[in-house]
Amino acid sequence: MIKRTLYFGNPSYLSMRNEQLVLKYPAVEKNENLPIHFKKEAETTIPIEDIGMVIIDHRQITITHDLCEKLIENNSAIVWCDAKHHPTGMTLPFAANDTLSEKTRYQIEASEPLKKQLWRQTIESKILNQAAVLKHFGYHYQDLINMSSQVLSGDTGNMEGRAAAKYWDKMLEQFETTRGRFDGPPNNFLNYAYAILRATVARNLVGSGLLPVLGIHHRNKYNAYCLANDIMEPYRPIIDQHIFDNIELQQFLPLELGKKEKAHILDLVNIDVEIEGKKSPLMVGVQRTTASVMKCFMGESRKISYPTL
Repeated sequence: MIKRTLYFGNPSYLSMRNEQLVLKYPAVEKNENLPIHFKKEAETTIPIEDIGMVIIDHRQITITHDLCEKLIENNSAIVWCDAKHHPTGMTLPFAANDTLSEKTRYQIEASEPLKKQLWRQTIESKILNQAAVLKHFGYHYQDLINMSSQVLSGDTGNMEGRAAAKYWDKMLEQFETTRGRFDGPPNNFLNYAYAILRATVARNLVGSGLLPVLGIHHRNKYNAYCLANDIMEPYRPIIDQHIFDNIELQQFLPLELGKKEKAHILDLVNIDVEIEGKKSPLMVGVQRTTASVMKCFMGESRKISYPTL
């Protein structure tokens, strides 16, 4: 079942009733200066079992403890945005899997050679997908194909960084910017999309019995989602392709994302991805990927199921 992603960007009251998320807007008097007139009694209900992610993007949103508890119980990720409307935090359950303690032991005891091989697979898949994106937009891509075959265990040769330099040099040349969190558009599009992708991956890692904090490569002590950062890497180029496809249709790129841009980005969790010859929505594909990661830690497999472009 494909879970829904809900975005809330207006003052509202979110509560829980009969296993349903209840959305109510604050009562306001009809006024010509107001962009919208909310009816006092108007409310919307959504089954909690259908919800995969909730994005809270307004300072005047109230959400009850009961609702948060039920969302967590449902393994739904709650993403919190800051004053600049950037996703800045995430709430996930401690245990969304009935064999968590056993599976955590497998993850903790995973050998360094295994983690290095999994990282090699991850970077190889990422670079191949980056090459496919360059090909899609008519850029030279053979260099990245060659680099993907040169990734060593643990990527000790830093092929990820070298490929990224070539990739972003081509993808961002027309925008006269570089790839950086605080650089100009389209970096704001990419940052927002990656934050949503990260939340999607983290949610499914927890659902597969994995601890997002324990990465196979990323080890930043201040990062609670190191494994999510690892596993999302081959998905980034897929997001890039759809972001840049959409950008090509726009006459100018806004410095701040509006509702239209955010709506397109949020819908990316429903785009089709192909894993081992089978197509499925990205959210379902991520679930397949995280399940395969768990199998690698348990010794049942040696290969992560990543998407290919």
